[in-house]
Amino acid sequence: MNRRHCLFPALLALAFAGPVAATATAPIGEVMAGEFALQQGDLPTAARHFLQAALASGDPAVAERATQVALVGEQPDIARRALARWRALAPAAAGMHGASVRLSLGQGDHDDAMDASRALLALGDPGFEVLLGVLSEARGDAGVIARAVTRGLFEQRALPDQLAAWLRWAGVARRLRDRTLSERIIDEGMARFPEDPRARLLEIARLRESGEAAAAREKLVALRDSGAILPGLRRVAASEFARQGDLRGAADVLGEGPQDDASLGQRAAWLVLAEDRAALQRLYAELRAAGAVPPPPRRLLLGHVAEALDLFDEAERWYQGVPHGAGSDLALLRLARLHDRRGDPARAIERLKDLQSDTSADGERVRDSYLVEADILERGDRAGEARLALDRGLAVFEGDPVLLYARAMLLERGNQVDAALADLRAILAEDPADAQALNAYGYTLAERRGAYAEALPYIERAHALLPDSAPILDSLGWVRFRLGEREESLALLRQAWAKLRDPEIAAHLGEVLWTLGQRDEARRLWREGAAIDPDNRALRRALETFKP
Repeated sequence: MNRRHCLFPALLALAFAGPVAATATAPIGEVMAGEFALQQGDLPTAARHFLQAALASGDPAVAERATQVALVGEQPDIARRALARWRALAPAAAGMHGASVRLSLGQGDHDDAMDASRALLALGDPGFEVLLGVLSEARGDAGVIARAVTRGLFEQRALPDQLAAWLRWAGVARRLRDRTLSERIIDEGMARFPEDPRARLLEIARLRESGEAAAAREKLVALRDSGAILPGLRRVAASEFARQGDLRGAADVLGEGPQDDASLGQRAAWLVLAEDRAALQRLYAELRAAGAVPPPPRRLLLGHVAEALDLFDEAERWYQGVPHGAGSDLALLRLARLHDRRGDPARAIERLKDLQSDTSADGERVRDSYLVEADILERGDRAGEARLALDRGLAVFEGDPVLLYARAMLLERGNQVDAALADLRAILAEDPADAQALNAYGYTLAERRGAYAEALPYIERAHALLPDSAPILDSLGWVRFRLGEREESLALLRQAWAKLRDPEIAAHLGEVLWTLGQRDEARRLWREGAAIDPDNRALRRALETFKP
């Protein structure tokens, strides 16, 4: 890689830091020469000029600039002299000690890095913040020394005596790829600060992840009821409620205290998923009471909540009230969906065409408009026009993997299997690690071509990338079943069904159970699948084959 290209982010940071102001004690010629060399990308020359300016000046800002330029320009001797001048002028500056750590890491000097790090920690919170940043940014050989410093300072108990600081230190260790140290810091922190709400939340998360759902739930409710969830932890605690499946509880926790657009939007999303109309109505009233003329982001949220409450006229007014500019593209997209829900697909497509012709709209929103248009057309038994909509989208967003995937699935449903596989291959040619495309390609080979052995490697690669994905677990289990691995497939399909109640998974798991003689459970699963979608192709095939 070109060295100048590698230095570009650092040069940009120096440029945004702004030039050093010339003072009566700073030689203006050296400063101007340094700035000019910096603009030309000549860091060694810039470093020499700034060093001369720093040595002649009593201003620590000049010495700081000289040190920064020398470090970025990989001029350690100049950096050392500039740093000495900075230390003489500002011995307590956190930035100076941070630069000392950075220089020591770059030179592979563990002892000096430890000394400079301890000097930073002695400055309290400002020094701790600087040290976190310096160690986190270390890479390559410097990263090796940074890992040793991170471990050494923890073992010497040099860190602030607070769990929050320990957890942030664990994050540094993880970024430096020392997972063992990171987990050790968390474990010891939980033991040292057992009553800290952060420790209790970590314990709850671990209980949940280990399958002890009841214990995790009990401790989470106790933590909430104790009043120990401080404002800074509300989002974390609310997310834990959501992960445990209590979306109403998550929204309630997040609803305590001051609100912003992010918290209000997240509460709305959880309540919509929970289908809790009473709580949504209260949130809608809260949003409407917040201001007579809500800003555009709030109008979008009001429209979303009104739509969830089937207040379609109000939702339409909120969306239409978003002025052209930031957010208006999303408002058009939601209006189109709203018109479709109200049984007016023609008007919906008209809105989508407005968005597609808006040259100022966000590209992702425009891309999504083609997806929505194709979905509306396909559901209206206009698959050919849906294909044309996706073709138009791909003419604008050539090779877009989301549009290609949508077209592949449309083609597969229309029995144009070769064309569907071609689109999926095009995605994988650009990104061989696209798990969704890998799974779809393998499953299509298996389901539509009966090529189970050929399909398996694709699905296994997808599973390696996303081991917890229910659709991928389903594909893997189904193909293994078709290859004769019935017991292995049963375990995979049970995992998939536990993660996602989907009729296709029910069809596959039911068939495996039926062949293993567990017919009552198979029948129950097929009934559950039929209650979700009786027209699912895999489910219909299973029912026609086994006639339960």
